[in-house]
Amino acid sequence: MTTAQAEVDQGAAGPAPISRARVNAVFGTVLLGMLLAALDQTIVGTALPTIVGDLGGAGHLSWVVTAYLLAETIMTVVVGKFGDLFGRKVIFQISVVVFGLGSFFCGFADSMTWLIIWRAVQGIGGGGLMVTATALIADVIPLRERGKYQGMLGSVFGVVTVAGPMLGGLFVDHLSWRWAFYVNIPLVVVVLIVAAASMPSVRAAVKPVVDYLGILLIGLAATGLTLVTSWGGTTYAWDSPEIIWMSVGSVVLLGLFVLVELRAKEPMLPMRLFTNPVFTVAGILSFIVGFAMLGALSYLPTYMQYVQGTSATASGVRLLPMVLGLLVASIFSGNVISKTGRYRVFPIAGAIGMTAGLYLLSLMDTQTGILASSLYMLVLGVGIGLGMQVLTIAVQNTVDYSDLGVATSGVTFLRSIGSSFGAAIFGTIYANQLSGNMASTLAAHPLPVGVDPHVVQVPQGLYALPEAVRAPFVQAYADSLHTVFLYAAPVGLLALLVALFFKEVPLRDTSRASAADVGEGFGMPESREGDAELERQIATLMFRERRKMAPAILSRAGTELDEGGVWCLLRVHFRHKLGKPATVAGIAEDVRVPRQVLEPAFSALERSGHLTVLDGELVHTDRGQAEFGKLSAAWRDWLAERLADWGSRDRAELDAAISRVAGRLIDQATEERPEGRHALV
Repeated sequence: MTTAQAEVDQGAAGPAPISRARVNAVFGTVLLGMLLAALDQTIVGTALPTIVGDLGGAGHLSWVVTAYLLAETIMTVVVGKFGDLFGRKVIFQISVVVFGLGSFFCGFADSMTWLIIWRAVQGIGGGGLMVTATALIADVIPLRERGKYQGMLGSVFGVVTVAGPMLGGLFVDHLSWRWAFYVNIPLVVVVLIVAAASMPSVRAAVKPVVDYLGILLIGLAATGLTLVTSWGGTTYAWDSPEIIWMSVGSVVLLGLFVLVELRAKEPMLPMRLFTNPVFTVAGILSFIVGFAMLGALSYLPTYMQYVQGTSATASGVRLLPMVLGLLVASIFSGNVISKTGRYRVFPIAGAIGMTAGLYLLSLMDTQTGILASSLYMLVLGVGIGLGMQVLTIAVQNTVDYSDLGVATSGVTFLRSIGSSFGAAIFGTIYANQLSGNMASTLAAHPLPVGVDPHVVQVPQGLYALPEAVRAPFVQAYADSLHTVFLYAAPVGLLALLVALFFKEVPLRDTSRASAADVGEGFGMPESREGDAELERQIATLMFRERRKMAPAILSRAGTELDEGGVWCLLRVHFRHKLGKPATVAGIAEDVRVPRQVLEPAFSALERSGHLTVLDGELVHTDRGQAEFGKLSAAWRDWLAERLADWGSRDRAELDAAISRVAGRLIDQATEERPEGRHALV
């Protein structure tokens, strides 16, 4: 038995019931925490040109993005286990504090080096926030209601992709780039206060196994390779000893990581997953999608501010065609996949769109108008959106139950690593081109006497110069960015080549339900445990089928009771499950209605022989227990029917998990809804 299964067996009752107000308070805190972490992936993009102008170090521009992404990616791997060890509330609060400290000192940074260091600290906190947030949802929200909350949580990623660049621009234009970080501080204080008051303290019943060595090796290897791509040709020559040895060391670390994962008790990324061709192809495509999306998002504001002369705010607004194309295409593809079950066409179409979009971006120059550049960005956004939605779904659709959690998180991990590499490689190309272009421009077109050469590094300073003076420098920026996007276009061709090997397998019901969730496309961090990921998929399925699920279960149960009788029977079970006296008065107090309203229904069950009074409490008779058994079996059969297409080699484990989930659902089915109807009826 795995650690995860032992945890579920010992805590099968699921989250302890808490009040609706407290659930909403916890969810609001979690949502705000997730918003904080996700927003900082995109908010600095429009501020980067101003940051570089203020702090210098254009060659290290990409590391403002990459440091955050790398730290966040590594943290998402380990923090879930820490939550099991020490309690998720504690880890969530620590993550909030670390994120707040990183934000505070980012705002005070007086050099690019210190900004990068504190961005990494921010990333550590951000990774902890995102993973712990998703785990807390499972701790406090009943499984039957979790689908709608998961959908809202996933939509955060879509919202910040739109809002981040615009907010960053607003802060730069009307306050300072430092406020892109300071704005987090009051939100951090609010999150800490609400978390302390409302969040339950939950930890695993069994000590989890953490693959520390594997996490360390992949972290060092990813950092080393990112440094190679970032420093090569800029800080150090490509044939310098530093780059050569760092490359060799990173490859050796990757090899050691593979060896460790083959022997680890609970590896962070099991190597057996790569024997599944769908996972392998989806993992490579996830890497490429992350590479293209964050790379483009990071450097498009640079083009708009330096070449088109827009303000930071306007550059954020002008990104809307790309991000809206991405969102609409992602939602469209998800809904089509959900209805038809066909998905292979989307990564192929997405790769074509990415290639075309990146090539079109390379055509932008000093004469490109808003309409043309918006169209180019729209093409790129649609391409990324078509390709990103299907990848996690395809993996969840083909892996065995025992690998469900770790395969899902593995695809997300590879996308995050791709984003880090994308920002770094785009940055290296840009820095290499810009240094050469600016040097030749300064030699051919010297600045007027008395003009500080650094003025051309700041968009506002550049456009304060006379047209004749600034034009050659604007052209230098345009030429540099042309090369960046032109070199990136082959990435789309690589994605197309890989997508042609994508295998289409008929979709399971759970995969179809997940397809329409935009959070899937944006790679929202999920649990690495099979049971937790299975519950998440079932919750999504139940939310999608909520209108026909309850009638189907009652019909399947063939109960002789009406809806009111079923409710009363479940209420008695629920009170006993909580260790409370099952009395009409107690149940009336639970649901906040006068006792007299409920007495006729319970009296009717006593007369029909389904309930009896024993030592002053209502208890199920044999006849009542038989009806309750029918309802439990109906839940289990309904779930088993939806999961029948899994065909897992670990069918016994999957069946045991289905039974556990069904037991939790029947326990939660009596929890009162605000409108007064219970979950099952």
